[in-house]
Formats: sequence, C-alpha cells, structure tokens
Amino acid sequence: MSSTRASFGAIPTRDRRFSTAKPPTENELNSKIHRQFRDSHEGHKPHAGLDPTRASTGVVWVSERAYEHGYLDHPEEWANLGQGAPEVEDDIVGSFKRPETVQITNGGREYGPTAGIKPLREAVANLYNEHHRQGKSSKYTWENVCIVPGGRAGLIRIAAVLGNAYLGFFIPDYTAYNEMLSLFRNFAAIPIPLSREDKYHIHPQKVAEEIARGTSVILTSNPRNPTGQVVQNPELAEIQDLCRDRATLIMDEFYCGYNYTSGCDGTVISSAENVIDVDDDDVLIIDGMTKRFRLPGWRVAWIVGPKEFIKAIGSCGSYLDGGTNVPFQEAAIPMLEPNKVRHEMKALQSHFMEKRDYVIGRLTKMGFEIPYEPNSTFYLWLDLSQLPESIRDGLNFFQACLEEKVTVIPGVFFDLNPSKRRDLFDSPCHHFVRLSYGPRMETLKKGLDAIERIVKKNQGARRPIR
Repeated sequence: MSSTRASFGAIPTRDRRFSTAKPPTENELNSKIHRQFRDSHEGHKPHAGLDPTRASTGVVWVSERAYEHGYLDHPEEWANLGQGAPEVEDDIVGSFKRPETVQITNGGREYGPTAGIKPLREAVANLYNEHHRQGKSSKYTWENVCIVPGGRAGLIRIAAVLGNAYLGFFIPDYTAYNEMLSLFRNFAAIPIPLSREDKYHIHPQKVAEEIARGTSVILTSNPRNPTGQVVQNPELAEIQDLCRDRATLIMDEFYCGYNYTSGCDGTVISSAENVIDVDDDDVLIIDGMTKRFRLPGWRVAWIVGPKEFIKAIGSCGSYLDGGTNVPFQEAAIPMLEPNKVRHEMKALQSHFMEKRDYVIGRLTKMGFEIPYEPNSTFYLWLDLSQLPESIRDGLNFFQACLEEKVTVIPGVFFDLNPSKRRDLFDSPCHHFVRLSYGPRMETLKKGLDAIERIVKKNQGARRPIR
C-alpha cells in the first residue's frame, strides 16, 4: 500500500454507491489536489471522528488554491470562471449606469436600524407589489422587508430564528448553505437529492413527500445554483400551496433576474407572485443588489416575508452582524424604481443569454456533452464523466485549470454535507464542476481557450471524449 493510501486509511474495495461503479482510482487517491481537499475537509476522511473541522465555502477554498498559484500577484492574467459574480462594468447595452460616488448624509454617519432604513424597505416592498402583486388584495409594506448585509447574512439571520424543525434542502445547491446548516442546532438538516436524469428538477410530489415525513422548513435557491434551472408556475404555485400552513419556505431568489424562459422580456420569476396573504404565508424571499443589479461589493440585500418573522429577523441582526451599511442603502433606493428595474432586467437577460450561448457553443465543439441548456442564472453544471481519466473528476479538472490560470468550482462543494457523514467518492457531484459565465466576454474567451488546451493535452494517447 502506498504511503498516500495509508494516510487516508484503508479504502474498501466495495463498489462505490453513487459517483462511479469502481473504487477510487490511483489518480484520485494520489493527486495533490485530493490530498489538499481531504486535509481541509476532515469530514470526507474515512472514519473522520465526531468533531470534524469546519470547512470554508467552496468558493473560498478554490480562491485559496488560486492564490497559491499566483492569482494575487497577477489577477489580470487569470480567467475567474469560479466565483459567482456578474460583470460589474457599465458596458451592457440598455443597462443603467451605476453610481461612481456615494453621498454620505448625516444619517449615513450614524448607526442604522438593524432591519434597514425605512425608505429602502419601502422601495423594496413597492418593487415587489408592482412586479408581482398586481391585482392582489394583500400587499407588502415596509414592515414586510428586512435589509441585510448580503445573502449569507440573511440566511444566518433566518437560521437563528427558526424553531426546532426538520429542515429539508436539495442537492446540489449553493455551497454556503453547508456552513449555515452546520452552525445551528435548533433544526436538523435533511438532504433531498435531485435526479441528474431529470435535470435536477424539483417536483411538487417530492416536496409533498418531505412534508409527509415531518419536514417543516424547506430551503432552496430558485433559480437554481449550480444547475441553472428554474421552477416556474404552475409548479411553483403548486409547491407553495403544498407548503401553506404546513412548512416554511425559504426561497433564495438572487438569480431571479437571469431568466431566459420568456424571451428576455424582463420578466422575473418570484414566489412572491403566488403568496396569498403576505402576513400569513410562511414564505421568506432573499434577494438583493448583488446579482441582478450587479453590485456584489455593496453587500445590500433583503428578506421579504410576514411581518412577525421579519421583526424577529431584524432584531437578531443586533447580535449577529450589526446591520447593513447605511450610505449604500440610501444609494440603492433610486435604483429600485419598478420601470427602471424592468428595463434593466431586459438588458441583463439579453446580454447574459448571448454569453450562455457562446460558452455552450465552445464547449460543445470541444466535445463536452451539454444535456440541457440552463434556462436561468449564469452557471453551467458541467459533466466531466466523458473526459480522459486524468481530468474526469472535479478536483483534478480544477487542478488542471489552475495550472492554466483558470478557476472553476469542483462539484463536490455543491453536494451539501453539513453533518460530514458522506465520503468524497460517494458524491453524485464528484464528476462535475460549476462554470460561471458571469464575467466579461473577453474573460470567458480566455478561460475557454485554456480549457480547450487542457482537454487536448489530457487526451493524448487516452481515449477521446465521446
């Protein structure tokens, strides 16, 4: 037995359960990147023990590996296709110009309310009413909105006020859920695997089954990160009907603007459309300026939901994060005018769909199989299983990308495993990476040129991609 194999513990020769029909290959066991992953994520070691080390999110871990390869010294030489960030420049045709300066009022010098300033809360409520509550008797008010310093902070606040419950989450999903789900002990996190053959679709029947076995909180991104799919009406409405009076539905809608299902007409898909009573329906919606307004550096986000829940979420900010930067809250208010937002969404959708089509076209020519187009977000859930063995798994593909100054996110990070009960090689996400087409077109071209070099170099004498 090699010293590397010994350091991981004996690997049983039984058939693997999910990712492959064979035991881990020597390439997987001995590669540097797999050893680094196991050292950082003790829960993936066989018989990891009862106190595994908490891991950083997948994006942070990927960034740390890129730093080791010189990213910090010459970031302009790299193609960052890993981080979930949209391009922030003012080059998108039809998009409004972002502020270059932020005026700081006297109020902006003071501590702000931990639930956010009232004018911004009113602007968010008005946006949802205009876009999603037309003709409905129940409308959102400022009391239905809490401003939070980013999506992660919003999730942490929600988790802090949940009662004892089974919380169901779908896999694959957003990597930061893993840490949020592992931090709190007031609920038990229950994974709900989705089917690759079914395009990772969330069916109402699956939600009904979870509620039937006692799940009382359901957390999901919609549109879906990392698979690029979205649950639309009437299925979305059916899911909300199933949850009404039975389960709290936490909807991460950060990518709702990146919707390609309606001809790039600016339509945004949101669960706010199907809420009957804004104060009775246990639906919590998280969104913000980060993705669809392309301002990730501002850290201005919001939670929309019933007043009672929002009051608690606002209060717990006093001991969790202290609240959101006030000057940026003030600067965000004029951007949320409903007609302005609708025009912005049209421009956003046309631009990013063009980039999606470019990336899919390039990858298809390289021989990658793209079984379905993403109809939302700016992500591709890229299957590597047809690649040469040396780059067939997410970690080794990621390592090969680092050597070409490209970053992607290994798929295993989206196999949320907060209790650290599953081994890396049992993951159904082991042979995937998430590739972002959020960056500018020249960055996408640079990254795809590098991926093409990687594929050609690793084909060599090995069998070609089918």
